Amino acid sequence: MATTADIRTGLIIKLDNSLYSVVEFGQNKTARAAAKVWAKLKGVDNTRSIEHTWNSGDTIYPVRVEKKPFQFLYKDDSGYNFMDKETFEQIVVAESLVDAPQFLKDGDEVAISINTETELPMGVELPDKIVLKVTYSEPGMKGDTATRTLKPATVEGGATVMVPLFVNEGELIRVNTKTGEYIERVKE
Repeated sequence: MATTADIRTGLIIKLDNSLYSVVEFGQNKTARAAAKVWAKLKGVDNTRSIEHTWNSGDTIYPVRVEKKPFQFLYKDDSGYNFMDKETFEQIVVAESLVDAPQFLKDGDEVAISINTETELPMGVELPDKIVLKVTYSEPGMKGDTATRTLKPATVEGGATVMVPLFVNEGELIRVNTKTGEYIERVKE
């Protein structure tokens, strides 16, 4: 059985019949009282974010999670469809479990966290940086580069990314999926 000494960032625990991921944690020590361990938790199977405090040494209930590589196939009314790259089985995942669905395109490889107890998907994680093609962008004004001026550009999948003026329609760009920001232009 695990105790509060085993808490770490990213650990998924069962608390009050719900699953939570540890976002941040720490310890409070006072001279007279026993040490306390606190954690900021984000709901995995719900949308709640909570803070919880335990006495040092209390039992916690971690959930074993496996990350498996999957390939994105398509989106339909039932959700996002992915294929296991090893067994070729297909699963459907709700949009709420997908990290940055606006950046998904057919054939992308993602990591899906699967609860080993229930075999149900718990989250879909895209790579930190992906390459996308600009499908629409206003042309930039020549010579207007004295400042870091940005313009909106629509990329594959329909997401809008703020890009520098020199990026044109049809070019490939690298985007940070966590922040949605432009990183660089990519040569074909």
